[in-house]
Amino acid sequence: MVSSFHIFNSVSRTFREEASTRQKEPNALLKWKASLDNQSQSSLSSWDGNGHCNWTGIICDKSRRVHQLNLSRFGLKGKLHGFSFSSFPKLNVIDLSSNYLWGTIPSGVGNLSRLTYLDLSSNNLSGYIPFEIGKLRSISELYLESNILTGSIPPSIGNLTDLSFLYLHKNKLSGSIPQQIGMLKSLYKLALSDNNLIGSLPPCIGNLSNLSVLRLYNNKISGSIPKEIGMLGPLEGINLSNNSLSGEIPASIGNLTKVNSLYLSANNFHGSIPQEIGKMRSLIDLELANANLSGLIPASIGNLKNLSYLYLHLNALSGFIPSSIGNLTNLIDLFLHCNKLQGLIPWELGKLQSLHQLILFNNSLSGFIPEEMNNLTSLVAFEVSENYLIGHLPQQVCLGGVLESFTAHDNYFTGPIPKSLKNCTSLHRVRLDHNQLIGNVSEDFGIYPNLNYLDLSGNKLIGELSSKWGQCHNLTSLRISNNNLSGELPSELGKATQLRVCDLTLNHLTGGIPKALGELKLLFNLMLNDNHLSGSIPPEMGMLSSLVHLNLAANNLNGSIPIWLRQCENLLELNLSVNRLSGGIPSEVRSLSFLQILDLSQNFLIGKIPKAVGNLKTLEKLDLSHNKLFGFIPSTFDDMLSLTSVDVSDNQLEGPLPDNKAFREASFEAFRNNKGLCGNITGLEVCSSKLSSNVDRKKNSKIVIATVVPILFTLLLVFVVFWILSSSKRRERNTENTPRVVASDSLFEICNYDDKMYENIVEATEEFDSKYCIGVGGYGTVYKAELSDGQIVAVKKLHPLPEGGVGDQKAFNSEIRALTEIRHHNILKLYGFCSHPQHLILVYEFLEGGSLEKILRIDEQAMEFDWIKRVNVVKGMANAVAYMHHDCSPPMVHRDISSKNILLDSEYEAHVADFGAARLLKPDSSNWTSFKGTFGYTAPELAYTMQVNEKCDVFSFGVVTLETLMGRHPGDIISFLSSSVSSLTPSCSSSAPFNQLLLKALLDQRLPSPREQIAAEVVFVVKLASLCLHATPLSRPSMQQVSQELSTRNPPSVKQFHTITISQLFDSSCYTS
Repeated sequence: MVSSFHIFNSVSRTFREEASTRQKEPNALLKWKASLDNQSQSSLSSWDGNGHCNWTGIICDKSRRVHQLNLSRFGLKGKLHGFSFSSFPKLNVIDLSSNYLWGTIPSGVGNLSRLTYLDLSSNNLSGYIPFEIGKLRSISELYLESNILTGSIPPSIGNLTDLSFLYLHKNKLSGSIPQQIGMLKSLYKLALSDNNLIGSLPPCIGNLSNLSVLRLYNNKISGSIPKEIGMLGPLEGINLSNNSLSGEIPASIGNLTKVNSLYLSANNFHGSIPQEIGKMRSLIDLELANANLSGLIPASIGNLKNLSYLYLHLNALSGFIPSSIGNLTNLIDLFLHCNKLQGLIPWELGKLQSLHQLILFNNSLSGFIPEEMNNLTSLVAFEVSENYLIGHLPQQVCLGGVLESFTAHDNYFTGPIPKSLKNCTSLHRVRLDHNQLIGNVSEDFGIYPNLNYLDLSGNKLIGELSSKWGQCHNLTSLRISNNNLSGELPSELGKATQLRVCDLTLNHLTGGIPKALGELKLLFNLMLNDNHLSGSIPPEMGMLSSLVHLNLAANNLNGSIPIWLRQCENLLELNLSVNRLSGGIPSEVRSLSFLQILDLSQNFLIGKIPKAVGNLKTLEKLDLSHNKLFGFIPSTFDDMLSLTSVDVSDNQLEGPLPDNKAFREASFEAFRNNKGLCGNITGLEVCSSKLSSNVDRKKNSKIVIATVVPILFTLLLVFVVFWILSSSKRRERNTENTPRVVASDSLFEICNYDDKMYENIVEATEEFDSKYCIGVGGYGTVYKAELSDGQIVAVKKLHPLPEGGVGDQKAFNSEIRALTEIRHHNILKLYGFCSHPQHLILVYEFLEGGSLEKILRIDEQAMEFDWIKRVNVVKGMANAVAYMHHDCSPPMVHRDISSKNILLDSEYEAHVADFGAARLLKPDSSNWTSFKGTFGYTAPELAYTMQVNEKCDVFSFGVVTLETLMGRHPGDIISFLSSSVSSLTPSCSSSAPFNQLLLKALLDQRLPSPREQIAAEVVFVVKLASLCLHATPLSRPSMQQVSQELSTRNPPSVKQFHTITISQLFDSSCYTS
């Protein structure tokens, strides 16, 4: 009886404990649910009441104990620390992947002794991988990739002897790969890529006898590849690219006969490709690009009959291309460019009928292109430029009708243009320049709806330009210079409305310049010099407001210099020399405020040199020689601080030379054969005292004005201040209807003591002497001034506009108002202003770093300007412009964002400057009748509309961002990226040459290539900048979106940075997964 009683109590107690344990599980789940955010709790609305085995994501075993927890992609936000792992002793599977979980992985996870599957990937988990992870001895699959985990891989991982899948890639793990990893003999897939792992690849990796996939790319792993890697017989895929591996590729790698993909690109190996690689007969993809390899390409590579992709470019490989490559009949891509290969192109390559891309440029190949190349009817890209090839181009290169890129420039080809090109409508890019090709352009070319780039320069082509070129509606660059073209320019060329560059120099073109060229609104380079063109320059050319370079020199053009040139406000170069132009130099040239080169020499120009020429503050080269100009050289030339070269010889000029560095340093040859020029130049007469006294009187008059006028102005200012005080109450009543103006105390202080401050600035700059000049912009000249109290400031003296003081005052008020209404650490601080009768002056904070443009231009400074600093500068710019657009009321548009207007402090923090062009963008006012900005940075739509809005700044930001990363202005790349992102067609398989251009090649070559996380950020920034260049303004992101993306997005790691092409920026499949 007693015994039965004890048995009953024992059973009852066990039942109660079991019931209590089962209740712990739903309680623990509910407790964790309560720790998540509200949206997450809503997603788990079924987690309520009894019956937890029926809750979303919960699977129980027969005893109603939680067996699986699967909440992948539920958008959960919260931590794992609220999850009681010890409450689930029978838990077998946890899948919380692709959520927004953050915080660290709790050590309590080690209590799940029965766990076989743990997936916490694609969250925001941080901190170390807990040492206790080594207690999960039953686990077979462990996925912790795509988080922000740091620290080392714990050695305790070696305890997980049943582990088959270990994915730790795309984190920030550091340290070396632990030796204990060699104990994981059941391991099938190992992915440690996209981390910061260092040290060498441990030889114990050879113990992983079941390993099928090894991914260690995008780390800092150094040392040699251990020969033990050859023991991994089952291995099918190896990716060790983008590390710092050195030494030779071990011959034992040839034992891996099951490997179908071998990626070793972007390392620092030495030695040659091992002959044994020919044993890897399962290979489909072999990538050894940019790996510092030398020596010969082994003939054994021809044994790899399954090979589809062979990338050996960007090495120092020498010798011949082995004829055995002709055995690789499945080959799709063959990239051998940028090596030291020599000898003939083997005829056996003609057997590769599946070949899509044959890229051999930049080697030392010689001889003829084999006739068998005509058999490659699947070719999409055939690129053999920059070699020593001779003979004829393959006549049937486009027999298959799919050729997109054909480049053979800089060789010694002779003979005709390939016949098959005439009807090759698939063409995107053709470069046959700098050869000795013959043919008739009227007959050898057809209509190409997809063609965007054509360069036939430097050949022996004849014939006339066909009207068919006007039907190439995507053509952006047409270059046929230095040939023997004749006939007239077809007016139909004006229908190629996407044309940006037209270079037809050094031909025998006749007739007039067609009026229809005025339709090419996007044209920025027009080079028609050295032909036999005649007639006057048509006024329709004034519609080409995007023009940057206009060269019509060495023709037979007559008439006067047209005044409509003032409409081409973005010109940097204007060359009308060696023509028959007559009349005077029009004063309207003052509108060309960005002009750097002006050459009007060897014409029949008469009259005086207008003062307006002296207002071209950015002019660097001026040639007015061999004309009939007379009179004095205007005194306005004194202020041409950018001028470095001048020639006014063979005219009838007289009087003293301007007090200008370019004139002082010029030789006598620049002034000879004039009527009476004088000055301190060897060969010229010294100016007479009469002339000198005239100059002195002018200077004295300036001093009188500078003394008397400030006194009068001060009296006027006192009256104005009194009026302001008396009417302040009236203004207060109207403040609700006027924009809020915020001004610093120092601003009003300078206003109140304007005369004193002006004298202080004049004294500090020695009357604005050029030696204090630190920059010249479209709106003013900037000087460095050390004031009497020791403070260093930047003083901007606004340029006087030709229209007079009203224009000055508008620009002055614009900048004052813009800068006093904003407060942001990435926007240059305004200390105040001086409104003096002689000058309008702004006083800024002085930043010792100088402008972004200057830092990028000077090699020493650019090399100190590393990738981290450059990305931070981009983020600072984005924050500043986003503030202007979205935090100022009403919104503000800068409209002159350029590298000259981005200033850096000593810590390389960006400060947006120069609001001389800024304007408050009110809801009912978006049209500006006059547009100013820095050409090369302005949005393309401004060529045909005057609607200026925030999207114009977005475009300019994109240009400056690219310039920051490239180290130079992006130039033509802008239009390519704009069209690429607009069409959304680029892909990893795209063969368009620009899309296949390596991103690495675009970046500033003065810096080592970015690595690890900063490489991912650079890729992300380039992609974001490209989106900002979208041809359609509405499709560009807002600056708020850009700023948020740059500030909050953790960009995904990139796959093999050294091999990323432009097309891969827009294809997510090219990123690691």
